[in-house]
Amino acid sequence: MAHYDATDLQFNLNPTQLKPLFKINSLRHGSEILLNWAVIIGTAYLAATYLNPLTYLIALLIIGARMHALAILMHDAAHYRFLKNRKWNDLITDITTMYPLFLTIEKYRTNHLQHHKHLNTEEDPDWVSKLPKKEFQFPKTKSEFILGVLSYFLLIQGVKDAIWFVTRFNVLGNQPKKTNSKKANPIPQLLFYGLLIFVLTTFALWKFFLLFWVVPYFSTFLMFQYIRSVAEHFGELEYDHLLRSTRTVKTNFFERFLIAPHNVGYHIEHHLYPGVPYYNLPKLHQLLMETSTFRENAHLTQGYLSGMLRELSKEPEKNRIVMS
Repeated sequence: MAHYDATDLQFNLNPTQLKPLFKINSLRHGSEILLNWAVIIGTAYLAATYLNPLTYLIALLIIGARMHALAILMHDAAHYRFLKNRKWNDLITDITTMYPLFLTIEKYRTNHLQHHKHLNTEEDPDWVSKLPKKEFQFPKTKSEFILGVLSYFLLIQGVKDAIWFVTRFNVLGNQPKKTNSKKANPIPQLLFYGLLIFVLTTFALWKFFLLFWVVPYFSTFLMFQYIRSVAEHFGELEYDHLLRSTRTVKTNFFERFLIAPHNVGYHIEHHLYPGVPYYNLPKLHQLLMETSTFRENAHLTQGYLSGMLRELSKEPEKNRIVMS
């Protein structure tokens, strides 16, 4: 893999158009954290009030999708695209997203930045950890992939993924080798879980927490994570060039709500310019489309449920022109 970011490709974009795209809008980011939580809490309340199999299934889909949306906002914060003050950037993200998802932003960042630096190589922790897993081995038939996705509703696959996350992000304590990460202060996380246990016990909310957080976590949240992760780096990709080692997926409203919230489908653009926050990725895409290098070589897919699903069942093309 010869190219890792836009500096290798020399797009020669107009600086007056590109530079504003790096500007952080903390108010927008923070508002969308609150909106996701409002949807989660509101959905859980309505489903609990009118509980039946159909309302619970709908609640699982909506809550899992918004948990995934929170994780996407965390991803931006891992690139310091939330608050300019890095300490507050991490603490607020941990409290509002990562502690509830049983991780920390620092341990996610340690792995994720290595993924950017060593994309699809033996030094890429994402690539190394996913490649041996049968869930990430393609091509598959559409039926095989769909059945794999639906298996998350049995919770078994979600539990397996959670164990994998524990190992991958070292949440049991050890930092990955060859990093300069400072050991995070465990006190805020311990206080968070202590307060959570106190509230759940005092107000008898354990059943509510189990039904509307734990079950969605092990089912739909990890299911949406899996679909999006596959789309980013697997299935009919050539891996000979950064523009063909991931895909950008253009989505409809339904797909944006469930699978690709907060413009996460613009994954090529993110790898090219990881400093551009999520709300500016569509503008970055339009700017890049004005260049022949991007327009003629980027792997662009129309839709998760149509284009990507079709690609996963195909062998990678062998006859594309490789850029020198």
